[in-house]
Amino acid sequence: MSEVVIQTENLVHTYPKGNVMALKGVGLKIYQGDIVSIVGQNGSGKTTLVRHFNGLLRPTSGSVKLLGEDTAGKSVGEMSKRCGYVFQNPNHQIFCSTVREELEVGPKNMGFTEKEMEESIAEVADLMNLKGILEKHPMTLDYTSKKIVTIASVLVFRPAVLVLDEPTGGLDEVGRQMLSKIIRMMHEIGHTVIMISHDMDYVAENSSRIIVMADGQIQDDGAPGEIFTNEEVLKFAQVEPPQISQLDLYLSKQRGSKGSVALSVKEFIEKYNTKQGG
Repeated sequence: MSEVVIQTENLVHTYPKGNVMALKGVGLKIYQGDIVSIVGQNGSGKTTLVRHFNGLLRPTSGSVKLLGEDTAGKSVGEMSKRCGYVFQNPNHQIFCSTVREELEVGPKNMGFTEKEMEESIAEVADLMNLKGILEKHPMTLDYTSKKIVTIASVLVFRPAVLVLDEPTGGLDEVGRQMLSKIIRMMHEIGHTVIMISHDMDYVAENSSRIIVMADGQIQDDGAPGEIFTNEEVLKFAQVEPPQISQLDLYLSKQRGSKGSVALSVKEFIEKYNTKQGG
């Protein structure tokens, strides 16, 4: 059994303004190496939940543990060393004059030596194809490049958990492929990735586990193939499966057949080629 890296117990969060209860007793365990997508409509509690993982929000009641330690009394700085958070809008996270300086912020704050910082920046710049723009002002870059820079600025200090808020929003196809590469790399070296996303096509192909939220509670939690066949929960949470999965489900119903649902175009083609014997 993998190590539990994040655990919440009866987590409740009420926003003082308007007295809105955004989380209603959430209990959750996320394990080392998980690639978790948290899905649901706006207002379901997704962002409120993940912002407890590094102290951006604090429980009204209940508890949060990060790598086995209760987060009560821990500063955002302490928790961010272990749980890096990439915001949805890169313009809200960029504030330095060059990409290199942007990448230096985390390691400097985390106490890296000069050598460690340079090695880590070189590694991430190579991984994410940033070598040619290290001396550019990040705000002059296109949206995809800015988003890649914000992810790099978190990866560079090597957090055990990486939280990505709507990571595919505004990304072009090259950016989406780069993001998938990063997620696979993080998983392969034992890190945990948590995504908040409305992009079900991306979620289906890049998650090992999906958590469905609605009304401040977890409605379902499982592998993508299980989640996207749970029509009742998806309808309640107002989440639609990927289009290719919807087509597969429709054809399966027409034929009266059962089995795993296709999560990608590749899986769909393989499934129906096999059925047709070709």
